[in-house]
Amino acid sequence: MADRIAIAHEMIAHYNAQDADAYVALMTDGACEAGYRGAVLREGREGVRSGLKAMFAEFPQNRADILGSYALGDTVVLHEKVARSPEAEPFEVMSIYSFADDLVDRVEFIR
Repeated sequence: MADRIAIAHEMIAHYNAQDADAYVALMTDGACEAGYRGAVLREGREGVRSGLKAMFAEFPQNRADILGSYALGDTVVLHEKVARSPEAEPFEVMSIYSFADDLVDRVEFIR
């Protein structure tokens, strides 16, 4: 089994490079991104890809820095600090990555 923390870190590297294609390549076809225990924000691999591309166009200097990483079973949690631009007030988020085999099936955000 692959190192799931390393996979989540690789996704953040692709996110910071604004490479939506490489980011979603690490997800299942039916993957989604959602608020924690809430509404789905981006549905399916293609929905995640198009949503990220739109966000990257709106915030071309968007960046996430990993403050901490935790893994238990099929789940990885990253504590991140995100800034939409160098001038923007950063915010912290906990991102919960649920895996199916070695691909991410769901990401939930606590903010």
